[in-house]
Amino acid sequence: MIPVCRLEDLPKGESTRLGTNPPVAVFRTDDGDLYAIDDTCSHQDASLSEGWLEGCLVECPLHAASFDLRTGRPTCLPARRPVRTHRVTVDDGVVHVHLAVEEGSVA
Repeated sequence: MIPVCRLEDLPKGESTRLGTNPPVAVFRTDDGDLYAIDDTCSHQDASLSEGWLEGCLVECPLHAASFDLRTGRPTCLPARRPVRTHRVTVDDGVVHVHLAVEEGSVA
């Protein structure tokens, strides 16, 4: 579990980037929902935290590939592979990310 920031420090419609390996992007939608995905677009090396957020979708700033924050799946080309999603919780007003274990790795 990785502390990200205080909930009030992540405004609705904004995102922040964690310098984990691999980097993770944390989004707070206009509805106030929180999502975390691997920050790097699966099409090409671009930071999704710098993309455009609309509802539960984030658009890559490089080639306009779009990803569903709930599933990590791309919703349009040029991206074809999903990005990994991570669970987000809020404890005592602090946002936390629970990193998903990569397939094939030993926890």
